[in-house]
Amino acid sequence: MMIAIIKYNAGNIYSVDYALKRLGITPVITDDKEILQSADKVIFPGQGEAESTMEYLKSRRLDELIVNLKQPVLGICIGMQLMCKFSEEGNTPCLGIFDVEVKRFVSEKHEDKIPHMGWNSLMNVKGELFSVDLENEYVYFVHSYYVPVNRQTVAVADYIQPFSAALHKNNFYATQFHPEKSGHVGEKILKNFLKL
Repeated sequence: MMIAIIKYNAGNIYSVDYALKRLGITPVITDDKEILQSADKVIFPGQGEAESTMEYLKSRRLDELIVNLKQPVLGICIGMQLMCKFSEEGNTPCLGIFDVEVKRFVSEKHEDKIPHMGWNSLMNVKGELFSVDLENEYVYFVHSYYVPVNRQTVAVADYIQPFSAALHKNNFYATQFHPEKSGHVGEKILKNFLKL
């Protein structure tokens, strides 16, 4: 099975690489369109800023490539946010796979720290990425922007308000949390993605 990780100007790509190697898979990290199109599965991970990242994707026409992929695709963190239609971060038009806008967290009380950083539990899990035993399990988040709960939400977390911890539409899957940093729970979610 050939797993491709999209190479672009985002941080955190190599932690996904290490997580897959722990599962016995050596992925290819590439921005080569032919390799990405022929891979069995594609992962679009990263930490970064929406506007500059979208500019980079467009400059290499990776924006067109990603939306037209037919195999299972997993977006992680900024990858998930860029799969939405618009982000308040830099007022950035994004890829539009998920028909929802990314919002900035707004503190409601003094103890609301932004970014939302650390372990938080999953609720209302459903779909192929999540077995029922993952309800209320903890995963690791680092983000200042969030995707509101919508009809494509397949897991919810709560920080200041409920938000989408994961999304799914057709062959596109996405998590706001970092499965590669979420211990045995994240490992199980990555395994579920590899089985799709």
